[in-house]
Amino acid sequence: MHPLFEKALIEMVVLRLFSGGIEITAAMLMLKINDLEKELVINSSLAIVESLVLIVTTAIGVAVWRKVSLSTRYCGFYWESESSFMG
Repeated sequence: MHPLFEKALIEMVVLRLFSGGIEITAAMLMLKINDLEKELVINSSLAIVESLVLIVTTAIGVAVWRKVSLSTRYCGFYWESESSFMG
């Protein structure tokens, strides 16, 4: 596998793990605080952070997508469409 893909994959995985850790921490903090107004602030902050993680992860995916040859992209789409009809 090309080193760029491995690096991109590791970056996306680390971002998702970081995001999951933030989600769990926020949930535990909400349970501990037990105040609706403060929980709404935590939830709003969480929504901002999660949106940024989604944007960065998507940007990494698009950068990798541009490096993949057109024939490989077509084969990926073809394989996905065939496997989705199998049940």
